[in-house]
Amino acid sequence: MAFELICEIEPPTRPDLKHVRHQIGTLSTIASAFLIPDNHIGRATVSSVAVAHEVEAMGGRGIACLNSRDRNLLGFRRDLLTAAAYGVERFLFVYGDKPTSGNRTSDLTVRSMIEEARAFSPGFHVGAAAALRPLPAWKRTADFLFSQVSFSVEAQLRWRDEHPSDVPVYAGVMVLASERHARTLAAAIPDIAIPDELVAAVAADRAAGVEAACEQVLALRDSGAFAGVHLIPVARYRQVEARLAGAL
Repeated sequence: MAFELICEIEPPTRPDLKHVRHQIGTLSTIASAFLIPDNHIGRATVSSVAVAHEVEAMGGRGIACLNSRDRNLLGFRRDLLTAAAYGVERFLFVYGDKPTSGNRTSDLTVRSMIEEARAFSPGFHVGAAAALRPLPAWKRTADFLFSQVSFSVEAQLRWRDEHPSDVPVYAGVMVLASERHARTLAAAIPDIAIPDELVAAVAADRAAGVEAACEQVLALRDSGAFAGVHLIPVARYRQVEARLAGAL
C-alpha cells in the first residue's frame, strides 16, 4: 500500500470558502486526502461535511471530522443524512477539544458514533483518534486510526511496535508555527512533549517548524511502520507544499 499524506485544512469561521479552496488547490500536489476539523478548538466553523463535499467537488478526497462534544444523537443522525446526500463517506470521529464557552453535550461518545454510523450505512468508512497509549478493543473496530500528534519519531515508532493494529494507522505530525504556538499547544494538551530545542529553533526562525515537520513526515514514511501521516500544516501550508513536493 502506498504511503498516504492526509493534510488537515483550516476550516472557515466565516461563510466564505475561498481560503479553503486555496488550501486544497495548493496542497493537492502532495495530499492523498484532506481532513476537515469540526468546530476547531471550540470555535464555530462551516460544517466539516459541507467542506468535505467541497473537497470532493474539487477532485480531492475528503474526510469529515465529527466530534461528540457538540451534538446529540438527533444532531448526529442529521449529519449522517447530510453526508449521505452529499456523497461524503469518510469520517474521523473524535471526542472534541474543550469548548471555549458553554457545556459539552454528553449524549454521544466516539464509540457510540462508530456504532451508529455502521448501522446507518455499511458504505461509510469511519476512523477514530488514538492516544499513544494501549488501544481499547472497541477502537480496533474502526476502519482506520489517527494517532496523537507527536514531535518524536522514536515515540511514534515505539507506540506502533508495542500496540499493533490490523487497520491502517496514520501518525500525527504538526508544524510548530511559533514559540507562542508551542506554549498554547503545551497548555491545551499536556501529554504532548515538545522538545525544547525545537521551540528554541522556531523562536529563532519560524521556517524551522516547517523543516522539522517535513523531516518527520519523511522519516515516518521511510520507517514503513505507518500507512501514512496526518499532517497539520496550520498556516504554513504553502511552505509545507514547497518542501514536500519534490520529496514525495
